[in-house]
Amino acid sequence: MAILPPATLKRKSTLPVWVSIAWRVLAVLAMLAIAVGVHWIERDGLKDMADGNVSFLDILYFTSISVTTTGYGDIVPVSTSARMFDAFIVTPIRVFVVLLFIGTAYNFVLKRTWDKWRMAVIQKTLRGHIVVAGYGSTGSETVDELIARGTPAGRIVVIDLDEDNLARAKACGCIVLHADATRDQVLNEVRIENADAMIVTAGRDDTSILITLTARHLAPGLPISVTVRNEDNEVPARAAGATTVVNPVSFSGLLLAGSCQGSHLSDYLMDLASYHGQVELTERKVAEHEIGKPLSTITTGIGLRVYRGDAFYDRKSPEARTLQAGDQIVEIIGN
Repeated sequence: MAILPPATLKRKSTLPVWVSIAWRVLAVLAMLAIAVGVHWIERDGLKDMADGNVSFLDILYFTSISVTTTGYGDIVPVSTSARMFDAFIVTPIRVFVVLLFIGTAYNFVLKRTWDKWRMAVIQKTLRGHIVVAGYGSTGSETVDELIARGTPAGRIVVIDLDEDNLARAKACGCIVLHADATRDQVLNEVRIENADAMIVTAGRDDTSILITLTARHLAPGLPISVTVRNEDNEVPARAAGATTVVNPVSFSGLLLAGSCQGSHLSDYLMDLASYHGQVELTERKVAEHEIGKPLSTITTGIGLRVYRGDAFYDRKSPEARTLQAGDQIVEIIGN
């Protein structure tokens, strides 16, 4: 049985950057002050190789040099207590100060510079990708299904404000961005105008609609699919620019209602919706060799419906007897 690591509670730091830097500086100054105080008390155990007199300025100099380097040898500890203090107190302080400086430089300089450079490199090649706004339960299932259907994880960009969600998306191989997807700048950073599609699963209908509205005015021709929980919000979502609006509550109701008429109907519907099912419901453009033929004669699967412009026609409709260039075919294929 696998042993899982213990769960850790996390909370985003509310401290400004300057406060974080300030407390590190104060920690270094406090340790220097302690070392200066002890060295002053033990000044008789120090020897100045220049004039033999150890002043307070010599103590400041010796302490700062000892903490930041290994010293120059012009002032040296000669007593046992002074040497023990330098060995067991000053040396750990030196290591701690060095690590603190390195950590500060990494967090506030190197890491940010590196992240900006990496982001610029990724943005240059960001084309034909799928943007997923929200990586909760619905968003993660959506990404899993996209990957199962053949979309490379590296072509999926996940935007979320939850660090744990982003960590899970990154583990799948997705490109992640810790940001608010309702903002123009954020969607511009993920090159929304170059994306193939966008999926919005923010968890709140108002947030999802606002994200959709923001994306639509930045990318007028982008296919946008959004989930809403309240049926009343389906119309506002379409008005905001959503190409497809999915209500998971309504879909669950369809499955439950179907299960009352037959125990296998809901299983078949799930098979149709999932890539892992025995049958798959797909949509594609009409092939060149199919133009002029009836929908019922296609050989790739069972043709169910033809979408032509803003209208759609079932397989028995007169319009479905002659496929035209630009038609979209919805069909069932076997896996």
